[in-house]
Amino acid sequence: MLYPTPSLTPADERVLDEIDTMRQALRHQIQTAPSKWTAGLRKFLTADAVAASNSIEGFKVPTVDVEDLIAGERDVEVSDENREETLAYQRMMTYIQTLHDAPDFAYSKGLFNALHWMLQGHRHTARKPAGQWRRGPVYVTDARDPSIAAYTAPDANDVPILMAGLVDWLGTEDDTHLLVRAAMAHLHLVSIHPWADGNGRMSRSLQTLMIAREGVLAPEFSSIEAWLGRPGNTWEYYRELAGRGPAYVPGQDVSSWVGFNLTAYHQQAQTVQGRLDRSGQVWRALSEFADGNDLDERVVTALHDVAMAGRVRRSRYEHAEGLSLQQAQRDLRDLTSANVLVPVGRTRARYYTAGPRFPQPALDVARTPMTLRNPYTDRPGPEQA
Repeated sequence: MLYPTPSLTPADERVLDEIDTMRQALRHQIQTAPSKWTAGLRKFLTADAVAASNSIEGFKVPTVDVEDLIAGERDVEVSDENREETLAYQRMMTYIQTLHDAPDFAYSKGLFNALHWMLQGHRHTARKPAGQWRRGPVYVTDARDPSIAAYTAPDANDVPILMAGLVDWLGTEDDTHLLVRAAMAHLHLVSIHPWADGNGRMSRSLQTLMIAREGVLAPEFSSIEAWLGRPGNTWEYYRELAGRGPAYVPGQDVSSWVGFNLTAYHQQAQTVQGRLDRSGQVWRALSEFADGNDLDERVVTALHDVAMAGRVRRSRYEHAEGLSLQQAQRDLRDLTSANVLVPVGRTRARYYTAGPRFPQPALDVARTPMTLRNPYTDRPGPEQA
C-alpha cells in the first residue's frame, strides 16, 4: 500500500500554474540564449545538485570543487571519502540524465538496484549490500540524539512487495500533474527505505528522473536537490518527513508534503532564472571589457568562471574553448601579467582568481544576492505577474 495522492487546494493549483509558467518561460530563454552561457549553467546546476544532495547525508564538498571533480581534476583538496561519494553520485546522475529521452524506458526492480549500485557500489559489504534490497531493519536516527530512532522503516520481508507496488504505480498513468507525482514518488521510496544505505539520495534522484522524463526542461534544470540542500530547507525537509510519524503508515494525509515540494519547485525555478539572468549580464560586461582592452573574445569564458564561481583552472578553460595546452597557458599568463587574474597554488593544483584589474561591474552583478519569494505567502508583483 502507498500513500494516497492528496487533492490539491486552490492555493496549490495557483502555485502549480505559476511553476508551469515559469518553467515554460525558462525553457524558451534557454533555447534562445548563447550556448556558452547555458553550457556553463548546465555544468553548475549538475554540480550543485550533487553537492547539495550529498551534503544532506554529511558529505560536504563545495559546488566549485564538485565542478572540478566532475571535470576530471585530480588536485582538488577533498578527502578520499568525499571524492568517492561525489564521483559515485555524479555517475548515477549522469546516467539519469541520459534516460530523459530513452524511448524504451521502464521503471523496474532492476533499474532501481542498478542505480543503487552506481551510488553505493564502492561501499558494498555483506552487511550493507549495494544493488540489493536490505536484509534487515533500518532506522533513521534523530538529528539531535542518534540513540533515538526518528523513523523505523517497514520490515525487510515487506520490501519486495512494497517495491513491486511502487514499480506498478510508476508504470500506471493517471491525470495527476507530473510534478505532484514526482513528489509522491520521492515520499514513497524514502518511506519504504528499501536499501541499507543511500535511500535519501535515491529518493531525490527518482524525483529528478521523473521530472526529466517529462521533457519540459533539460535534466540539469529539473532537480530540486540544490534547494533541499540549503541548510534551512534541509531542516524543513527533515521536519516534513518526520511529520509522517515514526513508522510507515501509508493511509495518512500527506498534503503538507505536496505543498512543501511545490514551494521547492517554485523557488528552484526562481533560482535558476536568477542565475541565468546574472550569467548573461556578467557575460555582456566581460565581453565589453575584453573588447575595450583588445583581448580575444575567448578569454571571456575564463573570466566568466572567475566571476560566477570565484575561480578558473587552466584545464577547464582549455576544454571549454577547445584550446591547446600552450594556448590556454599563454592566455592565462597574459591575463595574470595584466593583473586581471591572480594565480593561486602551483603546478597542477593552480587556479586563478580575480586580480586588481578584474572588471568590477561583472563582479558586482555576480555577487548580488537574489531574493526568493514564498509562492504561498508572497504574491508576485506587477513585473512578475
